[in-house]
Amino acid sequence: MPLFMDFHKFDNITIEAVKTAHTADLGVQDQYGVKYHQFWVNEEQGTVFCLTEGPDKETCEKVHQIAHGNVACALTEVEPGIYEKLMGKAYKLDHGHVRHADGTTDSGYRSILAVSIYGVTHASGLKDISLLVSHNWAKKLVTDTIAAFNGRALMWGTDASLTGIFDDSTQAVQCAVQIRHALLQTTGKVSKSILKIGLSASQPVTAEGDFFNEAIKLAHRLSRMAQYNQILISALVKRLCKEEHLLSDSNAVKSLRLKEEEFISNLMHVAEAKLSDQRFDLNSMSSEICISRPQLYRKITALTGRSPHNFMLDLRMDKALALLKQKTNNIAEIAYQTGFNSPSYFTKCFCEKFGCTPSLFAKINIT
Repeated sequence: MPLFMDFHKFDNITIEAVKTAHTADLGVQDQYGVKYHQFWVNEEQGTVFCLTEGPDKETCEKVHQIAHGNVACALTEVEPGIYEKLMGKAYKLDHGHVRHADGTTDSGYRSILAVSIYGVTHASGLKDISLLVSHNWAKKLVTDTIAAFNGRALMWGTDASLTGIFDDSTQAVQCAVQIRHALLQTTGKVSKSILKIGLSASQPVTAEGDFFNEAIKLAHRLSRMAQYNQILISALVKRLCKEEHLLSDSNAVKSLRLKEEEFISNLMHVAEAKLSDQRFDLNSMSSEICISRPQLYRKITALTGRSPHNFMLDLRMDKALALLKQKTNNIAEIAYQTGFNSPSYFTKCFCEKFGCTPSLFAKINIT
């Protein structure tokens, strides 16, 4: 049967009160072919999340309504494999209440780490080019470090970033700091390495019924917005991180305010939609985002360390790199799909960023 997670919001809630409601669910569920597995409680936020198995959403909601009347604000179906990656399986149950393996309450928060790394090479042949992007040594270093800090690696198909999921935000930040340190210390692999890391956090289900998709998207957007060799973290990750000293190095870590997160989400939504538009410029961007051109320039430069032009160029290059790896389009098609008005100008920009031509890069399949 399908698996569902729901979201409840209360002015005041206690773990014991939810245990009582869960017991009432168990008393009714068999009549409707539903199974209430477990629940997470965040007393501070007044939120409750339930994991349920049943024939459909309506029947699961009906059991709640009959058992105690606490109808969910949102209920969404979750794919079992993705659910396990995101919520984990190293937990203890206390009358349905989820606790961490050490016995502490699991409030449901998960932190998402997105690591974007590529090399710049002066390749003259196919042997050299194999070190250019997502090189295997770097991928292994990142995935091993995620595991070392009790994270779970997640495949995320929208870009070439590496993703990790953590039950504990402090461990997520520790992991990010360690990855940055290790990669910056590594020499002899490529002529130059570019690293950018984004960290976001969320509870499992939002009032809109979203199951971590927006949080994962934000982490990846932060990794694309970050300055080179910087960790960009969301306001919630900063609040959840218990070791403030990890955030003290301003050269390594930048913490965002909520308004900055909103600006980034708005900017990236517009920028991603306009990547193929050759006429999309700073004037168009400021109009779409509804702020003045000087203000937009200042905001993008402060957040990314790049001008708006170079910021958009980086986004286009990242997209081009992903398309080249897919091997489904030729160089000219990729140039136009990423907003370049000519293949020759696209090649020039690609060479300036990655140190080789797109045609040379396309000759091998980089994993």
